[in-house]
Amino acid sequence: MKRSIRVPFSALLLLMVAMCALLSFRVAVVVRGVIGGGGDAAGAAEDADVISAALLRLSAADPGEATLRKDAEFLLGGDIPQAVRPGRIDGTWRLEFGHLEARPRPDMRAPIRLLLPKDYGIIPVFRRALRDWYSRLLFEPEVMSELPDLVKLPIDSHHHARLRSNGSGEPLGPPRRRYGTCAVVGNSGILLQSAHGELIDSHDLVIRLNNARIAGFRRHVGSRTSLSFINSNILHQCARREGCFCHPYGADVPIVAYTCQAAHFLDYALCNASDPLLLVTDPRFDVLCARIVKYYSLKDFAETTGRPLDQWGTAHDEQMFHYSSGFQAVMLAVGLCEEVSVFGFGKSTSAKHHYHTNQRAELDLHDYEAEYAVYRDLVRRPHAIPFLNESGFPVPRLVFYHPDY
Repeated sequence: MKRSIRVPFSALLLLMVAMCALLSFRVAVVVRGVIGGGGDAAGAAEDADVISAALLRLSAADPGEATLRKDAEFLLGGDIPQAVRPGRIDGTWRLEFGHLEARPRPDMRAPIRLLLPKDYGIIPVFRRALRDWYSRLLFEPEVMSELPDLVKLPIDSHHHARLRSNGSGEPLGPPRRRYGTCAVVGNSGILLQSAHGELIDSHDLVIRLNNARIAGFRRHVGSRTSLSFINSNILHQCARREGCFCHPYGADVPIVAYTCQAAHFLDYALCNASDPLLLVTDPRFDVLCARIVKYYSLKDFAETTGRPLDQWGTAHDEQMFHYSSGFQAVMLAVGLCEEVSVFGFGKSTSAKHHYHTNQRAELDLHDYEAEYAVYRDLVRRPHAIPFLNESGFPVPRLVFYHPDY
């Protein structure tokens, strides 16, 4: 007759501890392999420092920066003609099918184009804007504290000047440095699952993205718009219209546009001539946003795939990789507002990608999962967000109207 073997509880406990230690050792070895290191697991603290240093270094690298600077230097050079006679070729610019065209690089599929002849006058404006932007293409996380002066102050000054010129209203006192309560309204289809319209409209400032449609959705998305945040593709579409019409929310609604190519400043110059409420994001702010998202994307790649970090570029097409308009709008609100509420961010299998279109799939050039991880840290532990924690900026209270945050 066989006897059953009873293992003492203390022995089981020791066995479990040993297994956990072995698992921790294997994870440490894998992570060291991911960042290109080797050897044994000398200590969790040392591992964490090495991993963090590698992520910070790789996040700071921008493979597209050299091309961006080359294009900017070309456009700031002396090859842009002030006037061109039909058929004349001047440097790399030429008259082609009724347009003035240039291709800074042979691989540029879409040329830089100006309509003839009325748009020649914007060339000095274009160059001034591009030169100013190019000179500030730096990593300076302290820009977060400057956002009220860069965005809110010019908007307030314009509104105050308009009120004085109209002779309406009582004399205005000095404006607040930051807005009070702000709502950032994303375009996710999950907006249609909640009736937050009145709540959104109750905020001091309401930011909307990429001219998303309101009509027919007011119960869910609200009706007020205080600031329109658009990407360069939307700005380019506006610039092709007569008078650069880009105001679905009303002509008095200011626009903040993000640009990622030097040539986009032609669109800015075209639209700025007829729209004094058009601002471009500070390039230092752009660099900060890019580094934060890339850090979280690299970290997620290492943790979920176990592959070497140098393979991240092929998985995400590093030349095209970029943060979304929504992410930068949230970060803009963080810098401008004392309290931030975020609506329409996140996804659901039962919802469209955008509430106002039929698009269901996400764009490959964005890593939304990385951005969601940043949002969670903004809510729960903002001090831990790399690069932002170098700014000394106090992150305001954020509320995401989504169960995952």
